[in-house]
Amino acid sequence: MELPQEMYSLIARHIERRADLCTLCLVSKRFRTATERELYRSLDVSEPSATIMLCNLLSEKPRLSQLVVAFTISLNEEESYNNSQAHDLFFPPSDYWTSVSRALQRTMHLRSLRVHLSRGIPLKYAWILNNCSFRLHTFHCDFSWDAHLVSFLSTQHLLTELHISDFNEDIPENLSINASSLRQARTIPNLSVLDCTFTGAVGIFVPGRPVTHVKTCFSSSSLEAKRVELALLLANLRLSTQPLHSLILADESYTTAFSLELLSSLVKAFGPIPRLRFVGPLVLPVDGRERLKLYGHLAHLRELRIAELDVSQWEPPLASFLALRALARELHLYAPSVSTLLFVRDLEPTVLRAVGGIWSAGGDIMADTVWRTV
Repeated sequence: MELPQEMYSLIARHIERRADLCTLCLVSKRFRTATERELYRSLDVSEPSATIMLCNLLSEKPRLSQLVVAFTISLNEEESYNNSQAHDLFFPPSDYWTSVSRALQRTMHLRSLRVHLSRGIPLKYAWILNNCSFRLHTFHCDFSWDAHLVSFLSTQHLLTELHISDFNEDIPENLSINASSLRQARTIPNLSVLDCTFTGAVGIFVPGRPVTHVKTCFSSSSLEAKRVELALLLANLRLSTQPLHSLILADESYTTAFSLELLSSLVKAFGPIPRLRFVGPLVLPVDGRERLKLYGHLAHLRELRIAELDVSQWEPPLASFLALRALARELHLYAPSVSTLLFVRDLEPTVLRAVGGIWSAGGDIMADTVWRTV
């Protein structure tokens, strides 16, 4: 007896193990159709030989490549080849990137693409994006910023979330017609989440677009240079067509004085009632008077829900939950809208969350991704 096609799909969606889905493919043609949708909708590969095998399959089987909606490709030299030298460049098999390129050209319905490359791997492979017809919603890219990447981004009109690990405004490609078009709001008109390691990229992707969530990093080390960089960054952020909800500003050296200056500049730039819901990382001052200044600035952010606070300078270290909870209660007196705190000590986060007026461990909150959704 044949079941409605919806029933086959429902059964396939409730099977978690991919091995069981593969077995179900052999039961009948209708089960094969339903299970292949589940098997190939979201792909995540890392081992080079397995990646090549999968990409060759997608290239040869259009029926399968058209099912792919999300594709994550990770290349980690330590996991791939244990005998590689720690300081040598790692090169995958010679046909690795050509196989990936051919597969991407076949995945016409792709909406999410993430390419993660570890250190020691050359990054000049954005050419694999040439001749791709898909229109992404989410794109995480560790490739070098070059003409191929600029040209590809100029075609991605549906993109809403973008992560780029490299940006160089001085290269000739940024003077090309494609790079110039990236500055036009009609290109990538719906971008809302931007994760970039250089503040200069904010000037290209934020003005005229509805960007609400930004993560970036100061490239300057001197105080005066950082002040100039901060002023330009805030000016570009104010050109977004939507209020800024989330801002992460990383720095190679976190100091109390600059954190207070940064927070004060934020309040002034987005006043009189800033709409920020997430801000950080900020150094939590040890000195009580300076801490009150920080609380006073946070009090102006009346919609703030989450703050990331660096407590690495505290001695003795704030290692106990009771000490962190006491600081959370203290901050909450001045900034009652804050319900979640990320305390960072030596790059390790501890999440505290207030539920019913009681501060407890953050539970299932993911410290590295919560900024995107708040």
